[in-house]
Amino acid sequence: MRLPILDPKDLSDEQKPLYDDMRAGIKDHFKGFVNMRDDGALLGPWNPWVCEPRFGKPVWELVKAIASNPLLPAPVREVAILVTGSHFRSGYELYAHVLVAEQRGLSDEKLATIVAGQRPVDLTKQEAVAYDVAAALVGGGVLPELTWRAAVKEFGEHGAAELSYLVGVYCMVSVTLNTFDVPVPE
Repeated sequence: MRLPILDPKDLSDEQKPLYDDMRAGIKDHFKGFVNMRDDGALLGPWNPWVCEPRFGKPVWELVKAIASNPLLPAPVREVAILVTGSHFRSGYELYAHVLVAEQRGLSDEKLATIVAGQRPVDLTKQEAVAYDVAAALVGGGVLPELTWRAAVKEFGEHGAAELSYLVGVYCMVSVTLNTFDVPVPE
């Protein structure tokens, strides 16, 4: 860990409102994994973001936008997030979203295969499209036209766009976690 975990009582005047907003958002949208210490200190990507509110606040606004009222089904979102986390080998992201994906009905076999960087053979049609879009985007270059069309067919244009933004946001989450060597909770 390259940053100290900020104690809530030591937050600056600039950090306090961001911390309060993050804490409320975590309770609403990020359940099922350890993301806060007993004393209220934020873990995962939230600690680095609250350490640097100049960057953390706009990143948090983007995360809230992508987490609020999603068009995509929950398992589809988790497949895309796990493909992204696997690409970056982001330990905390994989830890958190494997737990969330289990709660959302994805099998251990699917999850193990995705985390290993491979495409499961038993994905639903929508999960397969999410996998293909995420894998193509994190692989670099322009999203292939046929992959885009498959996403639009399954999710509509707005849903396909949401999928792209979801992958982009979780690329940023992965980079944050990896930059600051954020550990997986014990």
